[in-house]
Amino acid sequence: MKISLLTVGKTDVGWVREGLDLYASRLSHYVPFSVSEIPELKNASSLTKAQIKEKEGELVLKSVKASDRVILLDEHGKEFRSVEFARWIESLTLGGKDIVFVIGGAYGFSEAVYARCDGKVSLSKMTFSHQMVRTVFAEQLYRAFTIIKGEPYHHE
Repeated sequence: MKISLLTVGKTDVGWVREGLDLYASRLSHYVPFSVSEIPELKNASSLTKAQIKEKEGELVLKSVKASDRVILLDEHGKEFRSVEFARWIESLTLGGKDIVFVIGGAYGFSEAVYARCDGKVSLSKMTFSHQMVRTVFAEQLYRAFTIIKGEPYHHE
């Protein structure tokens, strides 16, 4: 079982990349973890929002396997406290399937991606940039594993 983070667009903000790399490195002590980036669409300015979502959705669906458990990071997803998130992650890992968390593009996900997903998680009621959420999510996933292992990173 491994966990991956699939993003639409490159991580091109330096401090976001540094934070993402830091937590990806820390996560590797608990679980095989990787980050994959789907390149941004070329000539996107000539497309409608719906067309962009459809084309990005096709690329997302090509990037996941039929056996993967796909979880979308989505504003309409379930919100967790960190301890609850840790317990949920622990239950997901018991299934033995690879888990792919997906951060969509600026306009969200296509209906086909929503139809394929196995769940949705919201990190907050607030909206974060698609760059920033990568590091925030990786830190929360790291925090979840330290909670699962009973390590002192998280304080209640």
